[in-house]
Amino acid sequence: MRPRTLDEVVGQAHLLRPGAPLRRLAEGGAAASVLLYGPPGTGKTTLARLLGTVGPRYFVALSALSSGVKELRDVINDARRRRDRQTVLFVDEVHRFSKTQQDALLGAVEDRLVLLVAATTENPAFSVVTPLLSRSLVLQLRPLTEDEVRELLRRAVTDPRGLDGSVSLPAEAEDALVRLAAGDARRALTALEASADGVVATGGSVIDVPAVERAVTEATVRYDRQGDQHYDVISAFIKSIRGSDPDAALHYLARMLVAGEDPRFIARRLVVHASEDVGLADPTALQASVAAAQTVELIGMPEARLALAQATVHLATAPKSNSMIVAIDEAMADVRAGAVGAVPAHLRHGRYSGAKELGNSVGYRYPHRAPDGVLEQQYPPDALVGKDYYRPSRHGGERALDERLAKLRRAVRGG
Repeated sequence: MRPRTLDEVVGQAHLLRPGAPLRRLAEGGAAASVLLYGPPGTGKTTLARLLGTVGPRYFVALSALSSGVKELRDVINDARRRRDRQTVLFVDEVHRFSKTQQDALLGAVEDRLVLLVAATTENPAFSVVTPLLSRSLVLQLRPLTEDEVRELLRRAVTDPRGLDGSVSLPAEAEDALVRLAAGDARRALTALEASADGVVATGGSVIDVPAVERAVTEATVRYDRQGDQHYDVISAFIKSIRGSDPDAALHYLARMLVAGEDPRFIARRLVVHASEDVGLADPTALQASVAAAQTVELIGMPEARLALAQATVHLATAPKSNSMIVAIDEAMADVRAGAVGAVPAHLRHGRYSGAKELGNSVGYRYPHRAPDGVLEQQYPPDALVGKDYYRPSRHGGERALDERLAKLRRAVRGG
């Protein structure tokens, strides 16, 4: 069912509209190397093959998994001899090429010896060397919409190249396949074929929902622990918690857990987030996150998913404050800038011989001797007297803390 022409391609309308770079390339326009970047099953290989069939072009495909510098040089040398036909070199999973292998392509791409069409599921900005990136158009492919997946399924059911009408696909089963595909055309067609095989093998002709469930037990979660999805999903997870949306946060937590993300990584991020975005607006948030992390270590999965979910909802519904990260970052910035100063003499260690002669600890006032446990005394170095690092928000527990801190500062500083 691989498309034979651009008109048969489903999806990627933003790249195939009249005048778009990919459309011009496919119609034999000005040649420019391209990097096709997108998730699996969105048409990268199909589009590369269509580019290679235009006019007198000569198509060569290499996989970064099984090819090295020698294979690249062989293709380039062959392209040099084949000057009458432009060589379209398709490199699948180009992100798996080493820097040396990618560098080997540069000269041929720059001299237009080959029209490079490279496919990657990883962001080229991080996985492709800068010189090759600057010589190529980066075109991002999108997951297929539900309607586009439906179009593919219906075509495959009736097309002679597909099932040729040998089975029917009721709406409920179609919905199940669309859901399982999650925007991946290849997965949609594979699941349809497996479902049809199971039905035909038992003498049936209708693909129902049970047939789909027998063929495919679980939807694929598009997630690579070393790639974009890892960073994108954890980013969305944390931002959903910060934005106080527990339902979205649970969705991203579920995506990570179903895809096999290390639960210890998730737990660590929750612990960090508890101080970074909640802080003293809810002092119990850190306790809940640490408890979840300990549960992961002591019990493990799948039971630890409950503690991770509990901590996620706790943090998402807690009042928010970034006062902690602002305070410590400002303090560290001042230290790095040289605003350190000498420790006031009355605060220095005084329990050694000769300390008092140096003035250490002389004049120190013990706060517990004051009726309220707070008294006027200088604590920071001279250069930082009166400097406020911690500025409580007016959210949650920090509202009362803000009022108490103002009184403490007046008492300590003598305001």
